[in-house]
Amino acid sequence: MTPVKIGLLGLGTVGGGTVNVLRRNAEEICRRAGREIIVSKASARDLSRARICDTSGIELVQDPFDIVNDPEIQIVVELIGGDGIARELVLQALENGKHVVTANKALIALHGNSIFAKASEKGVMVAFEPAVAGGIPIIKAVREGLAGNRIEWLAGIINGTCNYILTEMLDKRRDFHDVLQEAQTLGYAESDPTFDVEGIDAAHKLTILASIAFGIPLQFDKVYIEGIARITRIDVAYAEELGYRIKLLGIARRTKEGVELRVHPTLIPHRRLIANVDGVMNAVVVKGDAAGPTLYYGAGAGAEPTASSVVADLVDVVRTLTGDPENRVPHLAFQPGAISAIPILPIDAVHTAYYLRLSAEDRPGVLADVTRILAGHNISIEAIIQKEALTEETFVPVILLTQQVLERELNAAIREIEALDCINRPVKRIRVETLG
Repeated sequence: MTPVKIGLLGLGTVGGGTVNVLRRNAEEICRRAGREIIVSKASARDLSRARICDTSGIELVQDPFDIVNDPEIQIVVELIGGDGIARELVLQALENGKHVVTANKALIALHGNSIFAKASEKGVMVAFEPAVAGGIPIIKAVREGLAGNRIEWLAGIINGTCNYILTEMLDKRRDFHDVLQEAQTLGYAESDPTFDVEGIDAAHKLTILASIAFGIPLQFDKVYIEGIARITRIDVAYAEELGYRIKLLGIARRTKEGVELRVHPTLIPHRRLIANVDGVMNAVVVKGDAAGPTLYYGAGAGAEPTASSVVADLVDVVRTLTGDPENRVPHLAFQPGAISAIPILPIDAVHTAYYLRLSAEDRPGVLADVTRILAGHNISIEAIIQKEALTEETFVPVILLTQQVLERELNAAIREIEALDCINRPVKRIRVETLG
């Protein structure tokens, strides 16, 4: 059969990795796909820039619309990022009847509903495995491998930058800002790290995973987001003393009332496998009613790990080029007419346990006041640590672990505790998940 011609929008790290993987593994890929896959065109802003791949035989262009409007190109691979020009290019490619593979989590999280509708209208596919967790085939695992399950919850370390920072804070007892600067120097964090450290990147990915897991529309605007910038090495050390590790988790859970969608720092028992995922690595735990908990671990970014997912999507698309458009795997796992509007719960309607750090006056009766307030809101204490006062210090750190409670009740209790004269500074609160 004739080779399938593809066009790359963007020839940076992932684009170069995609070219390398396609060329190095060309024979294996052809055997799997049934046809040869060749990169016909690629767009780049600077055509003279040195690349990590051999671009011989590839027509390089500056205008990406030259690719989406080229009648010979059957599949467009979008690697530009963002939801501006990338969205225009993807919609134009779909309008032209081309299949699309994208690594763009923001594009899918924010505009996926309309993009998938356009793809269905045109009878083409949009594949997006590389948009979540780099080289880990988590989209395929949830959408196809666990198709016989009712997914109960999933939780993931899905931002390598945050995981690297928290790992260094634990292992080397370093402050957040020092590690962040090092991460920027090493290339793990952008010069503007807001999307990573404030949890936005992870929320994009969680939006996609939750939609596939529960058969709900993509709803990024309803995700509760809290980053790691306010985590201190003191909290990391106290969590370790209590038998926990702090990780930035994306959590999606189905309850009787609706679906929880939240990204925030979380204490996880150190005995859990996911608590021991360190550095820039990613991991996702998925709990199905039949399979039980399954763990997916690997590189969440990088040239070839992400290219691995890009090429896997290309193989899937090529396999279906001659197939019936009505009988393909649905974009969001569930048939389009079966997507349901399950309500998304606000964060104050979530039940979870909590780590609380108080700065309390070092005198008798203070803990009694605090526990009285907690009891008044039906909050039970799981563990407590009171540290000795430093020289001439009148306030001491007190660390509490609560049992599960409605966040709305905890918020009310914290307001009362902070109003006590014997409590100094705001109460530090980090959620706790056992993932059992």
